[in-house]
Amino acid sequence: GKYGLQDISRDFDTASVFEHVRKTRQYVYNEADQPAIYEKMGITVEFGYAHFNDNHSLTIEGNGTSRTVSSKYIIIAAGSRAIIPPVKGLDDVGYLTNETIFELNKIPHRLIIIGGGPVGTEMSQAFCRLGSKVVVIDKNPHILAKDDFSLTEILKENLEKEGIRFLMKTDVHDISETNGTIRLHVTTGGINDTVEGDALLVAAGRGPRLDRLNLNAANVKTYSRGIEVDKHGRTSAKNIYACGDVTGKFQLTHMSEHTAKTAAVHALLKLPYRIDEKHIVWATYTDPELAHVGATRGQLDRNEVSYKRYRFPYNKIDRAIAENEVTGWIHIYAGERSGKILGVDILGERAGDMISEYALAMKNGISLRKIADTIHPYPTYGLGVRRAADQWYVQRQSVGLIRVVQKLFGYRGLLPDLSDKERIV
Repeated sequence: GKYGLQDISRDFDTASVFEHVRKTRQYVYNEADQPAIYEKMGITVEFGYAHFNDNHSLTIEGNGTSRTVSSKYIIIAAGSRAIIPPVKGLDDVGYLTNETIFELNKIPHRLIIIGGGPVGTEMSQAFCRLGSKVVVIDKNPHILAKDDFSLTEILKENLEKEGIRFLMKTDVHDISETNGTIRLHVTTGGINDTVEGDALLVAAGRGPRLDRLNLNAANVKTYSRGIEVDKHGRTSAKNIYACGDVTGKFQLTHMSEHTAKTAAVHALLKLPYRIDEKHIVWATYTDPELAHVGATRGQLDRNEVSYKRYRFPYNKIDRAIAENEVTGWIHIYAGERSGKILGVDILGERAGDMISEYALAMKNGISLRKIADTIHPYPTYGLGVRRAADQWYVQRQSVGLIRVVQKLFGYRGLLPDLSDKERIV
């Protein structure tokens, strides 16, 4: 209906939906399942469980066999697994995680999700749109706690309009299952309640896979979230590196790739490559999407960094208007005089793609002025990146000049109070 067409509904085979998902996942991960590809590159693939004997050798066990290998350098990329909170009765019910939920063959009528982070939020919307009645439970006051509150609240309101129920600041005391019905006994704001569902997804975060590695034998130090590494990805054992989720630092697929590259380059090529922690980028693939790069507002405020916030709404991006995707904002935190970008938050259609231009700008010292002076094609969502950068110019000019520009070029949409410090043009 949002395109002027008549709304329709149609039945669909949920088994076919999940089969499509499985085939897509398999296609994406296909290379990991084909050792022959690696063997052509001179890489030997061994399947099994590995544990250290010392800092230069480890034993691989699997399929009834055992062999010991040694190396000058070793990289630990053991990944992570879903964290299962210590809730009474949880181990006695058939809960799902992000690793098992895609093995379903039918959509649960009532889905309960523990965790309002990226996985919980993304899955809540996906299953709601497929027909599930979804309840999300989280002990935090806000969903997506790492992201900007002003934007996550807009997203949460949108999700609630779709029918998702959120129980925030809620503790789960015990869980039971009777005749296929799962019951969670919870407390919200001092009030006890019971939540019932047909399926339970535990999305309470992820923890490193360390239990079988025998890291002590290699003198590899760990901390509460994973393996300790330096700026090069090197552990306390100087010839052993660790990358990805096993370090507990980032838990983002693209950061796993980045830290793997850093470790390999530093170990093998001896180049002073280091992990880039200043320009970390992430995206949550809800509808609308939510993306971030650089410092958050909270970090800037806590560190007493001087900055100015420049905002631009999606309802002034013509491509978003044409596609009726006008929910969202671009928030840029930058130096008021220099226009140096310190961080960016985007809520809206294709936010995960748009954030990349800001990431490139930050990495290479490109200011808001240079983005604003760069021609972008019309009408695109990417033009919104430039329009948001334009606000740096706008905030530096007088109200009288803005009126002249608006009259000459036909710009619309100044905020009603032109004396406001956050004028949008």
